[in-house]
Amino acid sequence: MTRLLDEIDSPADLLALAPEELKQLALEIREELVTVVSTNGGHLASNLGVVEVTLALHRVFASPRDKIIWDVGHQAYTHKLLTGRKNYFSSLRQYGGLSGFTSREESEHDPFGAGHASTSISAALGMAVARDLSGDDYHVVAIIGDGAIAGGMAFEALNQVGHLGARLIVVLNDNGMSIAPTVGALAKLFAKVRFDQRYDWAKEQGKRLLSILPFGRQVWQVGKQVESGVKGLVMATTLWEELGFTYLGPVDGHNLRELEVAFTQVKDYRSKPVLVHVVTTKGKGYLPAEGNAVYFHGIPAKSADRKVAPSYSEIFAQTALRLLRDDPRVVVITPAMPEGNCLNIVQAEFPQRVFDVGICEQHAVTFAAGLAAQGYRPIVAIYSTFLQRAFDQIIHDVCLQDLPVAFAIDRSGIVGDDGKTHQGTFDFSYLSLVPNLVVSAPKDENELQHLFFTAVNLTHPMAIRYPRGTGLGVRLDAKLHSMDIGQGEVLRSGEDVVILAIGTTVTPALGAAQILASNGIEATVVNSRFAKPLDVKLITGLARHIKYVVTVEENTLCGGFGSNVVALLSRLKSKSGVENQIKNLGLPDEFIGQGEQAILHTKYALDAQGIAREVRNLFPQRAFQSLVPFDQADLAD
Repeated sequence: MTRLLDEIDSPADLLALAPEELKQLALEIREELVTVVSTNGGHLASNLGVVEVTLALHRVFASPRDKIIWDVGHQAYTHKLLTGRKNYFSSLRQYGGLSGFTSREESEHDPFGAGHASTSISAALGMAVARDLSGDDYHVVAIIGDGAIAGGMAFEALNQVGHLGARLIVVLNDNGMSIAPTVGALAKLFAKVRFDQRYDWAKEQGKRLLSILPFGRQVWQVGKQVESGVKGLVMATTLWEELGFTYLGPVDGHNLRELEVAFTQVKDYRSKPVLVHVVTTKGKGYLPAEGNAVYFHGIPAKSADRKVAPSYSEIFAQTALRLLRDDPRVVVITPAMPEGNCLNIVQAEFPQRVFDVGICEQHAVTFAAGLAAQGYRPIVAIYSTFLQRAFDQIIHDVCLQDLPVAFAIDRSGIVGDDGKTHQGTFDFSYLSLVPNLVVSAPKDENELQHLFFTAVNLTHPMAIRYPRGTGLGVRLDAKLHSMDIGQGEVLRSGEDVVILAIGTTVTPALGAAQILASNGIEATVVNSRFAKPLDVKLITGLARHIKYVVTVEENTLCGGFGSNVVALLSRLKSKSGVENQIKNLGLPDEFIGQGEQAILHTKYALDAQGIAREVRNLFPQRAFQSLVPFDQADLAD
C-alpha cells in the first residue's frame, strides 16, 4: 500500500490534501519518526509533538521563499521529511547522512542552521530587517519552545523586535518541557483568549507560561485585579503588549484546522510583530514518549555501544553525590541538563542543593560565581558545546575574581552523531586562554573522581572535561584524594619518542606504544592530565633526552594542549638550545561532522592504529613490518 508520505516531494504537495488525508499523513510521519529514530537515535519526543504544527506551517507559508526558522533544531525532523529529504531520512545522524539539526548546507528550506537554543528569534529578526532593507516581501517565522524562550538571548531578541516593530511571526511551542520540565519563576503570560469555551483551560495554561518570563508574577497579579470584569480575557497580556507584540492563542497544537486558521490570520498582519502561542504534547502519538518525554527527548541508536561499564556522566554524578554528603559547601548547577548529566540521584537526595536554572548558560556561570563569593563550592555541570555560550562569564565573573568554581564539562571531544553543533572540540583552546583557570582531563573514570575532589577543595577555578559514553571499566578507589595541580605521570618508558597524551587519548596512546614496540620503536607515554598548567618539569626533562615529541588530544589543534606544549618547548630551545622535532595530533581546523565516535577517531588518527602510524612516519629511515592491529584488552595483560 502506497503511503501518502511517499507522494510528498515538497511542501507544495500538501496543498492538495483533504483533511482526512492530512490526518493520515500525520500518522505516517509519526510512524516514520519512531522507526528511524529508534534505529539511529535522535530527538524523538520533541519531533512527535510538532507534526501538526509543521504541516500547518508548510500549508500556509511558501518555503523556501518564506523563511521558517526552527530554534535548536530538535523539532525539525518533520520539516525535513516534507522538504525533499524523505528518501534520505534513514541516514539521519549517520556518518555522511542527514544532520539531526537544520543545516544551510543541506537544503534551501533550512534558512538558518541551529543546534543551540534561543537563537531563532534573533536570526528571524535579522532576516526580516534584511527583507525590508532590500525592498522584498516574504514572511519570516521563528518557532521556539517554552524552554528556549526563557534563555536570555531570546529576550534580547524580543526586546529589539518590539522596538523596531518588525514584521515577523514568532510561534511559541508550549509543551511544558525543554529537556527536563521547564523551570523558572517568571509567572504567567497570556493574551486574548480566542476560544471563550476554553477560558478555564486557557487561564491555567497562561498562568503556567507566565512562570517562565521575567516580571511575570507582577503581571499576573495585575491581571487578577482586572479579569473579574472581563470574562472572555486572560489578563496576562501586559508583558507581550509592552514588548510590542500582538498575541494570538492559545491554539491547540494538534488541531490542524485551528492551526491553519491561526497562521492564516497572522500571515499578512503588518501592524506589529505577532506571537502565536500553540500548546502541544511532547511525544504526541507514541504512548511511551508521551508517558516519559524526558527519556524520549533524545534516545541512543540501537547500534550504540552496549554498556560494559558506567558512563563518565554516571561516575561524575556518583562523585558529586559523595561530595555533597561530605561537604555542606558543595552545590551543583545545571542549565536544563539534570538527566543528561545523570544528576537525578543527586537531586533526589539534595533537592535544595541542585539547581536547574533552565537554558541559561550565562546565568548558570555567574550564579555559581555568586555562590562561590559567599563561601560555597559550586560545580557547574554542562556540556562542552554549551559552555561556549558563557565564555565571557567564565572570564569576567569567575576567573577574573579567582573564585573556586568547578566546571564539570561533559561531552568533551568527539561527541558523535549530533555532529558539528555539538562536538566538544574547542574547550582546551578557549579555556587555556584564561588566567587563574586550571584545565584538566582524566585518563579514566577513577581519575575523574579524584579530579573533582581536587576541584572542590581548590581555592581557584578548575575545569574538568570528560567524554560522552562509557568509561574504561577501571576499579574505582574507595577513598577520594587530591591530585597535584599541573602534574602528569609516566605510564611507559622508551628512548625513541615521547607521546604526551591527555584525557581520552591516553589509552589509545598506550596501545600505539605497543604497536610501535613490535616495530622496534620504544615510546615513553605520559598521561599529561593537565592542559593548563603543564607539567613543565616532566615535559622539559623528557625533551632534553628524547628528540621526538608527539602530543595527542581530542581537541582542535588550534590553541589546544599541543599548542601549549609547542610554546613550552620553544621557550626551552631559546633558553637552553634544546631542539626537538614535535608532532601534534588532534583535530584539524574545521567543524567536525557527525558519525559514530569510533569512525571519527579512526578518521582523524586518534585511535591506537592512527597514532602509531603517525609516530612511525617520524622514522622514515627505518624499515617496518605492517602494523599489528591493537586490541585494548591487551593493555590489561
